[in-house]
Amino acid sequence: MRRRLALPAFILLFAAMTGCTPTDSPDADVDSTEADLTIDPALLERAQDLTQRFILVDGHIDVPYRMTEYEEDITQATEGGDFDYPRAKAGGLNAPFMSIFIPADRQEIEGSAKILADSLIDMVEGFVERAPEKYAIATSVDDVRRQKEEGLISLPMGMENGAPIETLDDLRHFYDRGIRYITLTHGRDNRICDSSYDDTRTWKGLSPFGEQVVDEMNRLGIIVDISHLSDSTIFQVLRRSKAPVFASHSSARHFTPGWERNMSDELIKAMAERDGVIMINFGSSFLGGEYQQEGRALSQRIDQYQTEHNLDPRSAEGALYRERQRKLNPVGTFRDVADHIDHVVALVGVDHVGLGSDYDGVTALPAGLEDVSTYPNLVAELLKRGYSDEDIGKILGGNALRVWSGVERVAQELQQGM
Repeated sequence: MRRRLALPAFILLFAAMTGCTPTDSPDADVDSTEADLTIDPALLERAQDLTQRFILVDGHIDVPYRMTEYEEDITQATEGGDFDYPRAKAGGLNAPFMSIFIPADRQEIEGSAKILADSLIDMVEGFVERAPEKYAIATSVDDVRRQKEEGLISLPMGMENGAPIETLDDLRHFYDRGIRYITLTHGRDNRICDSSYDDTRTWKGLSPFGEQVVDEMNRLGIIVDISHLSDSTIFQVLRRSKAPVFASHSSARHFTPGWERNMSDELIKAMAERDGVIMINFGSSFLGGEYQQEGRALSQRIDQYQTEHNLDPRSAEGALYRERQRKLNPVGTFRDVADHIDHVVALVGVDHVGLGSDYDGVTALPAGLEDVSTYPNLVAELLKRGYSDEDIGKILGGNALRVWSGVERVAQELQQGM
């Protein structure tokens, strides 16, 4: 059964975690069912210390594409979205992978995907140029470690959808521009491989070009991201890649039976055998099959209200209305994310799970994980469940950095002909 936090308590929780109070709306769909989100203060204090002490990597945050819809200055506190500098610092976030997201419709026009990708990379570079005392581009594990010591938030970049890769030379171009992982496809099959969302199954996995892409990504040192891929594609990637891979923002299919976008137990085991990591998505639809309809209903209510009131979603009023409704209508709780972590650990051990929130890329989020300031809530729950400090360090970022280091090592060996 779904449990949702009643409005008065949620306002208090939101204020405590983010330092601001959301504004209710007459059409806010918040029911009176209380969810017990109580966190032991001692555990929360310890969790806050751990998130500040360890490197915290988030595999997927959609800030750049969010900025194409409604621009705000993320070097300061923002009203909208799930990420900005003050909230990231509060949550202990050190290395959010900035998603260079390419919608599938960009595949239809040659060169269009490349243009968008370059423009979004320009945007991320602009974040750093605007606040070099706060942000820094990271293109290596050493960058992330050094920049943490310097008090900077690292901004590594991952390309979500390999549509801009029209030739192997494009891989070198985007590597030189800072891309360090590529999600091979997104919502539809592309020239590289098949998508979990597309029933066409154009290639029955990787295309011949896709096989070359995986090989060249290994050689250059770009992580192969298996989120969004069909099952057959993932198995083929695991057989072909000489370097470990990760799923930058996926969860366990055990909790969403039949939904290929999440990873099956068989896939998780196969990935772990190759030293990979699944980075758990916080989006409510990824956390439980029962939440998916609720998330769709929330999106529909927001769209309907904006249409009926002639609100442009890209306007300040329209965008902030959407944000208020997202925050006031959580679906599930942070404990659901902990359940996914537990499941992966039971299957393959604590070395093969991380965090890939999908912040700014999903509508519905669980209570207690509304934005990047809230990672300590999840950590406190993991501590409550018996995870050690060492375990927490692996989940927060150690495992993701191990995969990245492995990819760097394989690239060096391939380039030296070893």
